[in-house]
Amino acid sequence: MDKTFLAMSKKEIGHYDIIQRLIRGEINGSQAADLAHLSTRHIRRMKALTCKKGVAGLIHGNRGKHGNRRLPDKERLKIIQLLHKNYHDFWPTHASEKLNEIHNIRHDPKTIRSIMIAEELWKPRKTKKKEHREWRQRRAFYGEMQQFDGSYHCWFEDRIEGKQCLLLSVDDATGDITHARFSKDEGTFPVFDFWLEYVENNGKPMSIYTDRFSTYKMTQQQAVENHDTKTQFQRAMEELNIETIFALSPEAKGRVETMFGTLQNRLIKEMRLKNISSIEKANQYLKDEFIPWYNKKYSVEARGESNLHKKLNEDDKKHMESILSRQTQRTVQNDFTISFDTRWHQLLKEQPVTVQKRDRVIMEERVNGEIKIRLRGKYLNYKIIPKGIKEVKKNIPWVLSTPTVKTPIYSQVGHF
Repeated sequence: MDKTFLAMSKKEIGHYDIIQRLIRGEINGSQAADLAHLSTRHIRRMKALTCKKGVAGLIHGNRGKHGNRRLPDKERLKIIQLLHKNYHDFWPTHASEKLNEIHNIRHDPKTIRSIMIAEELWKPRKTKKKEHREWRQRRAFYGEMQQFDGSYHCWFEDRIEGKQCLLLSVDDATGDITHARFSKDEGTFPVFDFWLEYVENNGKPMSIYTDRFSTYKMTQQQAVENHDTKTQFQRAMEELNIETIFALSPEAKGRVETMFGTLQNRLIKEMRLKNISSIEKANQYLKDEFIPWYNKKYSVEARGESNLHKKLNEDDKKHMESILSRQTQRTVQNDFTISFDTRWHQLLKEQPVTVQKRDRVIMEERVNGEIKIRLRGKYLNYKIIPKGIKEVKKNIPWVLSTPTVKTPIYSQVGHF
């Protein structure tokens, strides 16, 4: 009797109590029907079953039996074996897709999820209480805003030692992955290399939404008080006429943050199945296969039809490598040398512009490792002096170029 009651729901226990009162004559059939919110005809049927079978008469006949749509034991065992062998750490939806794609086993993700829970391959997530945040509508047009960030993770598991950084941009209007690239870190040069590829392939977006990491924004008190102090990234985006927007929390740029969570689940396993074990092959796989597949499957339609990316004009193409370079100022010494990066650079006699002692020049470190020296929009000719050998020449008989009037000094980084 106890085991029967354990199999009953609270509702069935309540019905049983009402039927017992009806049998004892404490209430009539109409009153029992009102109390149970059932028809009098159903109450008569329940009373007859209770008199015949006791409490078991109120329990549904299929209770404890397997459903008609239950997977056959043979097929269920095959799925369990495949899950344990190949997909033990996959999420249920991803596992169901791979079972269909590779093994021709097609079942609803919920079915695979229930099997994985039973096999202790998946633990249901606990719902966390979240603080209140205001919803922000997606931007209307493709290319209007790109959410951009980097994520350090063991993307190649044990095939490459340590963590790698995945730089990622997501279109706010459509949710498309507009560009992705693995790099060693989230420093200035990898970020510039990322955006150099981006603008060459897609054009210039109207704005970039990113966090306050030191590559993107200076957060020191001195920099906060001086609004003219900019990072190399801010300076470059300003020259490209791309607005930079800085998020105050990870949730503010939730699309790219959520995307990283998805990629840390899916992308890692996809690269494992394809045995990709180098950054070069991974970047090629992202470009040729994964990003097109992902965008086709998960992209949403933008509210506006226009693409707001601005195509590069000839002037943009000419100066793009210069803009996306690390730029610092240096002073021309009395012997027409420049100290930079622990090395001495000797300016040559023939120059496209007048150079005089104490001129302030711009040193450009480009993503390909090349160093250019710029003065008033012109690039100077120079040679590297070997380390430890710096000949100090007094009373140098030449001035680099011929004009006698000294050209005004330009200290602003930019193009003229």
